[in-house]
Amino acid sequence: MKKTHIIAIVLIAVAIGTILSTFLDSSTYASFAEAVEAPGQEFHVAGTLNLKKEMVYNPEQNANLFSFYLVDRKGHEAHVLFNGSKPQDFERSESVVITGKMKGEAFHADKILMKCPSKYNDGKEGLKEFKADKPAQTTAL
Repeated sequence: MKKTHIIAIVLIAVAIGTILSTFLDSSTYASFAEAVEAPGQEFHVAGTLNLKKEMVYNPEQNANLFSFYLVDRKGHEAHVLFNGSKPQDFERSESVVITGKMKGEAFHADKILMKCPSKYNDGKEGLKEFKADKPAQTTAL
């Protein structure tokens, strides 16, 4: 085989590997029902806060635990545990995207991405991302 053939085969293998890793790593929004079916898999869930239910953040007890209820785009509701502090103006967010895994009855979020209403951002749409301080633990409130 010529060197050019070997280089071409290596380049094709690298291209195929890059394409496969891109497709495997790309994620779409899921519902809580899908997250329940695959408890060990990481999902992105988009939804709105249920402001009728209690949000719990007690920094005196545990400054790295915040819990709330989220309703996904399909209308399913779940209890969400976030190992980090409560984001500022969390109640004002129009929509929330959480990234994490379902463990038991609760969704353990590693990241929270909030879309803030434009009236609070001088006419600009704002997105804020918050990451968990520690890996998700199985401790419930």
